[in-house]
Amino acid sequence: MAIARTVIEGSPYIGIHLRVSDRGAVVPPSMPRTLAHEVERIFEVPAIRTTVSESEIVGALLAWNSHGGVVGDDLDVLERKALEAVVPITTLRTRYNALGNNILANDHGAVVHPEFSDEAIRRVEAALKVPTVRATVAGLGTVGMAAAATNRGVVVHPKTTESEAELIGSTLQVPVHRSTGNFGVPIVGACLVANSHAMLVGRPTTPVEIVHLQEGFQLWDREESRLAKAPAEPKKRAA
Repeated sequence: MAIARTVIEGSPYIGIHLRVSDRGAVVPPSMPRTLAHEVERIFEVPAIRTTVSESEIVGALLAWNSHGGVVGDDLDVLERKALEAVVPITTLRTRYNALGNNILANDHGAVVHPEFSDEAIRRVEAALKVPTVRATVAGLGTVGMAAAATNRGVVVHPKTTESEAELIGSTLQVPVHRSTGNFGVPIVGACLVANSHAMLVGRPTTPVEIVHLQEGFQLWDREESRLAKAPAEPKKRAA
């Protein structure tokens, strides 16, 4: 199992830029090839290069598990084809169309923004093939950014209440652990991506935070990755 730190486009908010599962990874087209290969290596899955809704912040816009994925309804044909190389994709018309921010899911269950309609919940359940409930994390509706889930565990905002943690844990059927990332940032879903094999966190994440995150995702056999930083971008010449 691998645990690594990096930045993407100079940003430590890995969860906004990437999306991973036990079946695949989605990386933005601008990601350096060496970093994309490292993502494949540590997560042990193929990496698909694509935008989502013509945006490179694929982690914020895509929610998925091993059964399927959900995105906003402005996905184009080529993007759908790329994503469906990994799992079937369902589009959803909703005002909360940054679905990676608003859905927290693994292969056992999903929790969604509390203002999702009944129809939206039915479509999420059909797409991901799991029971789906409305919830908040530390009072936040953006559950996909306030927490991160795998099939081994879920890590949540440190101010998550006991009732919220109980609902999330029972729905996703995994233990719940509180932690921060990126040197004290509580919206942990924005700070990292993880699957059952590995975790990639923002470079500012401290060793103490890594231990908490490792415990939360039950990544016990840690193998330190050689990934210390994203490849440097070439300097632009002065005009």
